[in-house]
Amino acid sequence: MDRPNQIIECGDIVLRRWRQDDVARVSKLIEESSDHLRPWMPWVAGHSEERAREFLAKSESNWVRGETFNYAVSEGGTLVGMCQAYRVEAEPPGWRMGYWLHPAAVGRGIATRATAALVTEMFTLPQVRYLEITHDVANTSSAGVPRRLGFTEIGHEEAMPPAAPSCRGVDVVWRLNRPAPPVGGACAP
Repeated sequence: MDRPNQIIECGDIVLRRWRQDDVARVSKLIEESSDHLRPWMPWVAGHSEERAREFLAKSESNWVRGETFNYAVSEGGTLVGMCQAYRVEAEPPGWRMGYWLHPAAVGRGIATRATAALVTEMFTLPQVRYLEITHDVANTSSAGVPRRLGFTEIGHEEAMPPAAPSCRGVDVVWRLNRPAPPVGGACAP
């Protein structure tokens, strides 16, 4: 199975595959972002350095198996968030994407640029037929990223428990299909 690049550059935004030695960095990022994330992400309540270590170990094994590709997002060398693509069992098989930012990085287009870079990278892989982004229906600010990137809202689905405090338990599902190759190729008359 093909895998994306471990480092994806997009101007001053860089996505870098998480490594085992990132425990302190990921822990600090989550701690500094916990008040911002807690309303939408239930896993934040159980955050600890040990959980960060488990996350990185799981990220490593899932990368090797080609199931999840987790990235640290940095801007100008400063760690500002995370993004990922993970395989979903659906018919046809697809991939979902997720992202979150440190509160100081919100509202500056970083999530959109990082996600766009990961979208471009994922569509270089032959096994990726479509990408999806989901967010709780109450989290209306999260709808901006898929909308700006050309995803189409395809429906709603019941969210997997447990729900975070601000969530309603219903996810909005957005999809972007693999672009069709040009007819006749680039040099066709």
